[in-house]
Amino acid sequence: MSNRLTQITTRTGDDGSTGLGDGTRVPKSHLRVQAMGDVDELNSTLGVLLAEPLPDDLRALLGVIQHELFNLGGELSIPGYELLKAQAVIDLDEALLHYNDALPRLKEFILPAGTRSASIAHVARTVARRAERTLVALSATEAIRNEPRHYLNRLSDLLFVLARVLNRANLDGLGGDDVYWKSERLARDVARDSD
Repeated sequence: MSNRLTQITTRTGDDGSTGLGDGTRVPKSHLRVQAMGDVDELNSTLGVLLAEPLPDDLRALLGVIQHELFNLGGELSIPGYELLKAQAVIDLDEALLHYNDALPRLKEFILPAGTRSASIAHVARTVARRAERTLVALSATEAIRNEPRHYLNRLSDLLFVLARVLNRANLDGLGGDDVYWKSERLARDVARDSD
C-alpha cells in the first residue's frame, strides 16, 4: 500500500483488465473488482450525504465510516491482506445501539423517503446491501475474512437507523417523522379500530 498514484491515465485497462494491489491483473468484470466498485460507490454516496446539513455527531461518525470503507476497499484490492479491523464492526454495533435507542419503535414498514439527507442515507443503505451481496458472491469463490461482510451488514442497518434519525433532525425545516408505507392491511386495521 506504499505506492501512490502519480499518473491517473495509464491506458493499461484498455484491454478490459485492471491491476490489483498485489500486481495481478484480472478482468474488470471480476467479482473482486465489482466488490471494490460497490464499496467505492458506497463511500462516494456517503460523501454526498456529508455535503448536506448534518448534526455534528453524525458528521463525525460518517467521516470515520468513510475511512473504514477506504480500508475495506484497500483490503479487497489486495487478496489475503487485512486492513479492516474487528473493532470497526464493534464500533458500528455501538453506534447502532446508541442511535436506535432514541427512536420510536416501528409498527409499520417505512418508505425510503423524507428529508433529502434521510433519502440519501437510504440510497447509501441500498448500495451497502449491494456491496454485501457482491462480497458474499466473491466469498463463494475466494477466501474472504468475516469482518468485511459483517461491516457492510451492520453499516446497512446503521444507515437505515440514521435515515430515521435524519428525518427527525428537522435540519431543513421538512423533518418530523418517517414516511410510512400505506399498506392495505394497515388501512383495514385502522378502519376496524375506528368502528
